[in-house]
Amino acid sequence: MKKIALSSLVAGIVMIITSMMVGQVFSSLFPTLAKEYNNPSLFRPWSDPLMSLFFLYPFILAIVLSVVWEKTNKLFSGKTSFDKALKFGLAYWALTSITGMLISYSTFPVSLLMIVSWSISSLITVIVGSYVIVRMYK
Repeated sequence: MKKIALSSLVAGIVMIITSMMVGQVFSSLFPTLAKEYNNPSLFRPWSDPLMSLFFLYPFILAIVLSVVWEKTNKLFSGKTSFDKALKFGLAYWALTSITGMLISYSTFPVSLLMIVSWSISSLITVIVGSYVIVRMYK
């Protein structure tokens, strides 16, 4: 339990930083994304108290990743921690994000670019978080 708590906390912090950095890169490369995020008919403004939950998400994800890693780590082989984290992160991402992004694209009035940016951001964030967790479980 102690390993789950500590790895979740550290991975959550690293993932929120990673997510924000990747988001800034996408917004810089594609200014239309920033405009889309500022559309009040699609997204809540940052001043809305519910938006604070945005900062909780990486920690919840880190708890899930830590628990799943603890239960499945023997299934992921690799010479290095990064190899294991990459395989684990890709598996988790494929199971959760691909279907989630498909349903998001089909049900919400957001651009394909936004869906692609969410998918890539999620992939990077999950792999980075997985790496932190794999290293902390060594």
